[in-house]
Amino acid sequence: MVQFRRILTLLTIGALIGIVVLWINPIHSRLMKVAFLAAGGFGWAGLLFLYWKKKAFCWVLLMIPVLLAIPFLLPGRSIDAGKLRSDYLHKMQSYEGARYHWGGENGFGIDCSGLPRRAYRDSLYSYGIRHGNGKACRMFLEQWMYDSSAKALGEGYREFTTPVGVSGKIRDMNYEGLLPGDLAVTGSGAHI
Repeated sequence: MVQFRRILTLLTIGALIGIVVLWINPIHSRLMKVAFLAAGGFGWAGLLFLYWKKKAFCWVLLMIPVLLAIPFLLPGRSIDAGKLRSDYLHKMQSYEGARYHWGGENGFGIDCSGLPRRAYRDSLYSYGIRHGNGKACRMFLEQWMYDSSAKALGEGYREFTTPVGVSGKIRDMNYEGLLPGDLAVTGSGAHI
């Protein structure tokens, strides 16, 4: 039993370190997201098993999933587009100075499509928490899980964006109707 406890302790520590490593990793793929969730679940279960006899700690551990789920279970209401856009722009500006890293989506490295995706995701979550809006929190989770490329954003993938169907050279375009934070996707769909 002592040997099993040591192994479980090492695996739990490894899972918790894995959570941190996956959290700060600039590249986010579906596999990384699944690994992050698995490491979190395993780390939580390991801690629960290791500290089962410490009732106060055990209750705190049991409450963590409940507390994490609350924002996503709140009732959904309409989202104020103006407030969300303002927060989105603020979140985009918060990444000023972050280094470019292809496939990146955080302050450790971000790319051209990662910037609007991450800013949108962050603004949805903070809007949902501030306004008690479960719809915004669920949209955050959906956008996090079903990430999209620059090309997909240009095509309106999963309705994260709305394509306006305008094409041509940027210098020749009419800028009327554009709002701060609107995206321009290259014709090839490789860049935003």
